[in-house]
Amino acid sequence: MTKNPLLQYGNVPVTSNLLAACYDGLKESNKKVQALEKAGDLIRLRRGLYVVNPELSGKDINMPLCANHIYGPSYVSLRWALRWYGLIPESVFRMTSVTLRASKTFENPLGCFDYFKVDSKYFPIGIRMVADDGVNYLMASPEKALCDLIQYDSYLPAKSVKGLIRYLEEDIRFDMDELARFDVNIIEECADKGSKKLILNNLIKIIKK
Repeated sequence: MTKNPLLQYGNVPVTSNLLAACYDGLKESNKKVQALEKAGDLIRLRRGLYVVNPELSGKDINMPLCANHIYGPSYVSLRWALRWYGLIPESVFRMTSVTLRASKTFENPLGCFDYFKVDSKYFPIGIRMVADDGVNYLMASPEKALCDLIQYDSYLPAKSVKGLIRYLEEDIRFDMDELARFDVNIIEECADKGSKKLILNNLIKIIKK
């Protein structure tokens, strides 16, 4: 029995061109890709990008990996990353990322993927590579994820230390005990290269006190 060529990709997102190349013996290989999506073997992440159905691949879909591939360069951050680190209690149902490109939202069968634009000098601060079951993806460090959220949360905390504490404790229910473990250097660099410098400097005061 011939092995299904889709299995070679596991749970790694793959372009339609690469998928079509698996069936280059067919006259209309692109239509084969469309047929595979219709049959449920492929899940479309965005135009021209797919992931193999986990029921076929035998591998769970990796949401952060998909987020990195859907729109890049980008890294997973903000509320989704904070929840992943266990720093906020509420479940997060939208995949949130930071990008160098224009802010954008993608919707697909896996859910909603939100991307927020930042300056090129701010972007690389505090990013880490996460190894997960044979794949790697980019995610913000806990410090960077919190800085990103402060930058882009539609609710702006009062520009005071007390106001920021209230925002952390009441609005996002942040695990304040974990602040003692934070690398202040990352936050200082975010304050230097990003926006909302006053609020980020207040965060540093809270950590150092």
